Amino acid sequence: MDYFERKLDDKNRLTIPSQLREEFGNSVVITPGFKGYLHLYPESVWNDEMESALQGDILDEHTADLNVRFRAGKTIATLDDKQGRITLEAHHMKLLEGNKDVIAVRAGKYFRLSAQ
Repeated sequence: MDYFERKLDDKNRLTIPSQLREEFGNSVVITPGFKGYLHLYPESVWNDEMESALQGDILDEHTADLNVRFRAGKTIATLDDKQGRITLEAHHMKLLEGNKDVIAVRAGKYFRLSAQ
């Protein structure tokens, strides 16, 4: 599955499609991305690839900027067992401009979530 469209509920919960729940496991790492997107990572991808990608020379401005972007608003959302939902926090909703209609598109090993 390369993309999915959803409408967030009144509690800003996003239902992860059943076909993707195994890929995400029990939790989803949510970070601000570029250009108003949110990034949704399986926790294993975040731990195995993003953590090492964000390492680097502590005096390198580009590395520092990436760390601020991806870590400042990072949260780990646990999927509820019954419906496979995660809750987006208020700072995530600001990036989506409060829009409840969203689309998630696969970008390699993560999804980019944006308002429709």
